[in-house]
Amino acid sequence: MWNHLNNLRLLSPSIPAIVKIILFFSTWVCLWLPIAIVLAIALKWHPPQPLRNKKLPLLASLYLIVPFILWATSWIENTSFYNWGWYWQPAVLMSLLRGLGIGTISLVILFGLQLTAGWVELQIGGNSTETGEKQINFLILIFNPASLLTLLLAMWISATEELIFRGCLQTILQQDYSVLTTATIASLIFAIAHLIWAAKETLPQLPGLWLMGIVLTLARIADNGSLGLAIGIHAAWIWGITSLDTAQAIKPTYSVPEWITGIAAKPLAGAAGILLLLATAAVLFLIKN
Repeated sequence: MWNHLNNLRLLSPSIPAIVKIILFFSTWVCLWLPIAIVLAIALKWHPPQPLRNKKLPLLASLYLIVPFILWATSWIENTSFYNWGWYWQPAVLMSLLRGLGIGTISLVILFGLQLTAGWVELQIGGNSTETGEKQINFLILIFNPASLLTLLLAMWISATEELIFRGCLQTILQQDYSVLTTATIASLIFAIAHLIWAAKETLPQLPGLWLMGIVLTLARIADNGSLGLAIGIHAAWIWGITSLDTAQAIKPTYSVPEWITGIAAKPLAGAAGILLLLATAAVLFLIKN
């Protein structure tokens, strides 16, 4: 095994970048499948059953082996996580917080405009003592243990995905391709990878997921190669949308076609979500310049 890895390290400069990416994902899947099968049996789940609350254990098992795969890849490539944008500097924390702010504000604008236009409405939440009507208490929605746990999970997921797609993949592919072509390929892989969890729900979101990958690539460029800004924005989007979905806080009114607000209430499967991504890209372009 060690001899094979050494030979692979020696051959690495001559191996096409796209082949390296195929080997990366093939190794990852081969290592994960035995674990996933054991977990699926323990959870009494099998395709095509919906994952629901069984998704998290499977996702955790998939991402827990990522550090080992990335370490092996960095060793074979004779590089470091630093070259992939994983910086250990105080400035990265500020970039992370700025990304969280940008992502959160973008969601507030997205849903705020849709609420104002009457495209979506607040679901029943807590009782109002004055009017007897029921309303959403957004402070409770955001600053409660479940939401804060969701934020921590969002940080973990976004950090893992950004290190893989905007870090490792982006850097390796740039050995053979331009930045634009690399971003296109890496973002396409990023989008398709989401099909593993819920193919039927994910299909309408593929264009949005691809564009999301492009925007997050721009975030790394705007942050001078660091992943901090991209991780923050990505985490805020996961946190915000997951928290709203879990609380069932917002639902479409169907006063406009579903493709505007998002097919199956998924923002990335609608024109409004696409506009959100384009607006975020414009902000990042201004930051870069």
